[in-house]
Amino acid sequence: MSELPIILVAEDDQLLRTFVEETLTDDGFEAVISASGEEAVTLLAREGAKYRAVVTDINLSGEMDGWEVAQRAREIDHAFPVIYMSGAHAEDWAVKGVPNSVMLAKPFAPVQLVTALAQLLNAAPPPITPGT
Repeated sequence: MSELPIILVAEDDQLLRTFVEETLTDDGFEAVISASGEEAVTLLAREGAKYRAVVTDINLSGEMDGWEVAQRAREIDHAFPVIYMSGAHAEDWAVKGVPNSVMLAKPFAPVQLVTALAQLLNAAPPPITPGT
């Protein structure tokens, strides 16, 4: 049996974290939740290869925002799938977002998240596994 794809979620709002986690879990993904940009970047630095994508809010508690989380993910893998979520900064995506990412304007439906994630994962090269 294959393992579920693991998605790193960076969201500081508890209700939205729960919404995103349940949406991903219901659709066959495993969600690892971080409440700040710093925590997300730490997880990426420690185990970046295990994550298949990052879903990040733009405004996060702490010093790092979602733009920086995505940039760090792309330092690990130049094609790392990234989905941004924002209620206020969608217009900045063209300038601050990483190439080949998706912006979801809040509020969004669960199917929008899953569809965006599936499109990015299907377009991305397969993950590199150690020893191959």
